[in-house]
Amino acid sequence: MGLTRQARGPQRATLLELFLDLVFVAALALTSQKLAADLTWPGAFQTLVLLMALWWVWSVTALTTDLYLPHRPPIYLMTISVMFGTLLMAAALPAAFTRDAVVFAAAYVAIHLGRNLFLAPALRGRQARRHAARFLFWFAISAVPWLTGATMAGTTRGVLWTAALALDYGSAWLRYPTPRLGRIPRQQYRLAAEHLAERYQQFFTLALGDLILLPTLTYAGGGFALDRTVAFVLTFVTTVLLWQIYRQRAGVLLQAAIESSRDPGRLVRSAPYTHLIMVAGIVVAAAGADTLIRQTSGDTTLGLVAIVLGGPALFLAGRARFEYEVFSRVSPSRLVALLVLAVAAPVMVYAPPLGVAIVANLVLAGVATADIVRAHGRPPEAPSPAF
Repeated sequence: MGLTRQARGPQRATLLELFLDLVFVAALALTSQKLAADLTWPGAFQTLVLLMALWWVWSVTALTTDLYLPHRPPIYLMTISVMFGTLLMAAALPAAFTRDAVVFAAAYVAIHLGRNLFLAPALRGRQARRHAARFLFWFAISAVPWLTGATMAGTTRGVLWTAALALDYGSAWLRYPTPRLGRIPRQQYRLAAEHLAERYQQFFTLALGDLILLPTLTYAGGGFALDRTVAFVLTFVTTVLLWQIYRQRAGVLLQAAIESSRDPGRLVRSAPYTHLIMVAGIVVAAAGADTLIRQTSGDTTLGLVAIVLGGPALFLAGRARFEYEVFSRVSPSRLVALLVLAVAAPVMVYAPPLGVAIVANLVLAGVATADIVRAHGRPPEAPSPAF
């Protein structure tokens, strides 16, 4: 039996893939903690770089398990290896821009190079091996700035790691153009739509776990004072609203959108970038919730406003793009919500910290309500992909 997933074979995500996702619970929580501990522009930049690296590990692994059967021994061993490498990245993450840069970068490079070095001899057929060779070529190129940056310090490291991410993300969007091999043919992106859509839904739900785990740990460690309890309740409401907005309705129609798309390959290539924006919004929101529970009173800083309002704003921006991909339109409520958050941000420094969270929840509640009203009494909207 070969490794390639067949159209008539199993399409659902496996327990192995869910097991892999567990390591990202820790990774996302540590990412939010890092942002909450350093509410500066350099801190935000570093958090973004680290989050993009983590996300690319998950995204490429999800694509791999969509192409190949996870229960086959080579894919099983590859997935477990990725899991351990991600754990190393997570452990190095808090000091990834200082003491543990080499560990973080080496683990990232080892995951991507190791995946394809391991797969290439196990795959059957010229097309499958060429596919792995393209990935190997581009990850070998990006390994240079990753590893070089790890040995540098300060701004140089940030510049080199940004260049490495640009290579990783850009080559994927361009379908990995490789000398003598060309690009990945568009028809090879006709993947198992049900499986891939389910994986994105699962990871989004997992990311919401960051917005539950981190604030709960902070709340549990400091007592049940009224103001802290209010902040904790507001965090839970935020989590519910983000989930409701995601699932209504584009979040549950990604599979149908891929299957009905004129260019499914483009939609498959676009989905990682869209979900990255939404996941980034959740990571920022978790950092905001953690900070809010720790300091429910006192002066409201610009940093607090930025993460408490910025998290929902990032999520809504990603969700608007997602809606466009699935329906070829964007609901006005999302654009209005983004405008309200942008207008409210400058004056929120004069409001109490809890007031900032209340405003964020009111905006999200408005979007969720508009979605429900729009869908009430109408037949379910069919996807009309933009691509």
